[in-house]
Amino acid sequence: MMVPAAAALGLEIRVLAEGPGVSATQVTGNSVVGDYRDLPTLREFSEGLSVMTFDHEHVPGAHLEALVEAGVNVQPGPSALIHAQDKLVMRAAVDRLGLPNPQWSAVSSVEELVTFGNTIGWPVVLKTPRGGYDGKGVRIIDDAVAAADAADWFTGAELLAEQKVRFSRELSALIARSPSGETRAWPVAHSIQVDGVCDEVIAPARDLDAATAAAAQEAALTIAEELGVTGVMAVELFETPGEGPGFLINELAMRPHNSGHWTMDGSVTGQFEQHLRAVLDLPLGSTEIHGAGTIMKNYLGGPNEDLFTAYPRALAADPSAKVHGYGKSVRPGRKIGHVNVTAASPEELDDARSRATRVANIINGTVSPKDQQ
Repeated sequence: MMVPAAAALGLEIRVLAEGPGVSATQVTGNSVVGDYRDLPTLREFSEGLSVMTFDHEHVPGAHLEALVEAGVNVQPGPSALIHAQDKLVMRAAVDRLGLPNPQWSAVSSVEELVTFGNTIGWPVVLKTPRGGYDGKGVRIIDDAVAAADAADWFTGAELLAEQKVRFSRELSALIARSPSGETRAWPVAHSIQVDGVCDEVIAPARDLDAATAAAAQEAALTIAEELGVTGVMAVELFETPGEGPGFLINELAMRPHNSGHWTMDGSVTGQFEQHLRAVLDLPLGSTEIHGAGTIMKNYLGGPNEDLFTAYPRALAADPSAKVHGYGKSVRPGRKIGHVNVTAASPEELDDARSRATRVANIINGTVSPKDQQ
């Protein structure tokens, strides 16, 4: 999704892909298949690049440090990216910056987990510090008995234990920062999760207290500036009305993020173009929204395995809907595309949600032929 934005700016993208048929290789002829965990592969790939950036956080930090020492322009740099790679490092940084954190602790045994739970109250959330996403690497621990059942998670490395936050909804504060320090923020969005996977985003978040929205944007900008983040960053939040600034920080993503896909059609500058501008230290684009707001609806792998056959019905169902397919093979529960629908007025937002859902369901085949008519 970054390739069209790059082409519009006259930029050339080279992709290091994990396989010959992955999504990015389908939209650019300039791709190399290789393992991002192999330093020699990264060294060879980086030759001649103006900047190296990422679409996930899993490139080993030691490899990135070696590239930086060799003169490669890595954005965001490894000292910033570690806060998105390691949740323990992130939690400590949020505390250090004085920003609102859930209660948390590093734990390395069932006994330490039980002590934490007994201290702050059950249930608690147990997370692997690295590698988890879309609900993976997360486990709810209800009591000391359940903690004992999680003994197989303890393999010598520290895990992250957190209080299970009571929240009204999940929010996302999306910002961008360039190496020279210019920043831009999009309106705070409402992110709806189903089974740990982002299902829908409403942007801007409806009926969000203005002070909470401003504080959330300011927290995201503080994180970016204090940690030296460059490019797009999403700060995922729990809304906690009546407590502190009205939110707690959940996780960080230092890249274009699912919660920001609405910006592709709902903002003057989408997150993919903005990420390119930011990492290349170009002036950042306007984050002004179109209309009254945009609904982003993900569609996951479902009964329909030949997505293109559903396009005539889906596109006819709502000519204003913007469909973004990822070119991925269909697997149950896998994110394979999203639909954006922009509302012209606040009164149309509920209708926009229904329309986005209808188009998404037609594509993945989760509506009956009768409902598609």
